[in-house]
Amino acid sequence: MRIEISPGHRLYVDITGFGQVPHGPTLQDKPVLLCLHGGPGFDHSSFKPAFNALADITQVVVYDHRGHGRSDRRPREEWTLDTWADDVVRLCDALGISKPIVLGQSFGGFVAQRYLARHPAHPAKVILSSTSAAFNLPRKLAMFERLGGPSARELAERFWLDPTPQNMADYLRELMPLYNPTPSSDPDSGARKIAVWEILDHFVRTEMPSMNLAPGLAKAQCPVLVLAGEDDPVCPLADAQDIAQALPEHWRQFVSLPGCGHGTWRDRPEAAFAVLREFIQS
Repeated sequence: MRIEISPGHRLYVDITGFGQVPHGPTLQDKPVLLCLHGGPGFDHSSFKPAFNALADITQVVVYDHRGHGRSDRRPREEWTLDTWADDVVRLCDALGISKPIVLGQSFGGFVAQRYLARHPAHPAKVILSSTSAAFNLPRKLAMFERLGGPSARELAERFWLDPTPQNMADYLRELMPLYNPTPSSDPDSGARKIAVWEILDHFVRTEMPSMNLAPGLAKAQCPVLVLAGEDDPVCPLADAQDIAQALPEHWRQFVSLPGCGHGTWRDRPEAAFAVLREFIQS
């Protein structure tokens, strides 16, 4: 469905699971898990069907960021972290969601961090999954070289400094297989995805190089789980450790999973969803 979050502007939204479930003679609300997808320029399809695993304890809401996927196309000047972060609140207002549990994966984690800084009282909990607070290009390059050798490092550097269509195509073909040590069991996942490459190109050339989300994390007013894969090349473990250190100590939880890359559930779904389940229910 497409939900209008401001006059003439709609986001594509999909929902899994009932919001209320029978509890004796009453209906009991389940918490809402609002999932922010990666990219920029990709869509929500990476959460499907894996996050059905949490639909028994949450109502899982996924959506495509402004300008992305099946959401309305929007002008370039709206492709900013501030706008995407404020859209979390706009969408919750439109859907009547109070105190969501917000999960940001990768680029979605950038959005979630900015949302946490701009609207610290809004979420019940936040999950920052396989993400970074800053560009940290040298860390990426070192990890790509460790996993794929000097040629992987060179290609990663070429893409992140100049994301032309050809460099993007080479990166996707050669380096995306390094994102996770476990081969995908879903060969059609890429074909399902709607990509808007202009957004990725714009963000990498403008906001991403100078991005510094760490100072805003000190404003957190709710529990925040930082979940990382120890073999993640694009958001390396040290990036997750930096995020955890920037959060107030009494709110932060940090979990790193060995044998996992970008999106821990892709490599070790039982372990990753056990961590998420415990955090949601605690």
